[in-house]
Amino acid sequence: MTMITLRNLTTGYKDKTVSRNLNAELHPGQLTCLIGPNGTGKSTLLRTIANFQDALAGEVLIDGRNMTSYDSEALSKLISIVLTDNTHIKGLTAYEVVGMGRSPYTGFWGRLTAHDREVVERCIRRVGVENVARQQIQTLSDGERQKTMIAKAMAQETPVILLDEPTAFLYYPNKVAVMLMLRQLAHDMGKTILMSIHDIDLALQIADNIWLLDHDGRLISGTPRQLSEAGEIDQHVVNENIEFDRSAMTFHVRLHQ
Repeated sequence: MTMITLRNLTTGYKDKTVSRNLNAELHPGQLTCLIGPNGTGKSTLLRTIANFQDALAGEVLIDGRNMTSYDSEALSKLISIVLTDNTHIKGLTAYEVVGMGRSPYTGFWGRLTAHDREVVERCIRRVGVENVARQQIQTLSDGERQKTMIAKAMAQETPVILLDEPTAFLYYPNKVAVMLMLRQLAHDMGKTILMSIHDIDLALQIADNIWLLDHDGRLISGTPRQLSEAGEIDQHVVNENIEFDRSAMTFHVRLHQ
């Protein structure tokens, strides 16, 4: 059971600040969806939480301890991540890619034990890619590759899972299935799961909590109901073409005659 805390976190690069003074928490047993307009720094925030890039200021805490105090081996057993550019791996089968998720436990030679193979096969079945497990990863569809990368993160068996647009390439029913699977994984196994997503309607229906990153670099957090009733969804989504029903938490397109 692992909690992530952002404390006065500023993200970005040496020549550009993306977001400032972010304060929020990710709790075990919950699926949190990170939403916001393009260009607000959702991917940058995920990379910073994963320690793939340094914070410009402030800190990310894991159970009250600064992330920078963990070595890479310890972090690999705490946090797994699925990024949008992870699917460019070639020359390996889907099974072998999922098996890479076991690397924190397999030692120098990376040989899978019977237990490792059991974990890999269970994760492959859970995301529904068993029928393509022996195919080369580059031959799979975008959706199949994305599911394979999710299975790899699951096989890492970390208490925290971060995902950058994991449903981006999926057909709508599969988007729903993957999100429900991640929600169940959080609830049943106490995982702390944060995923960025552009499908705001799905996020409002399925997520336990929402992180909304806006153009001003603010991070607004709360349950879907709290953000809806506070007018935060209206403020950042509604325009002359879209209306939002706060009570039902649904969007409607205005058809102009």
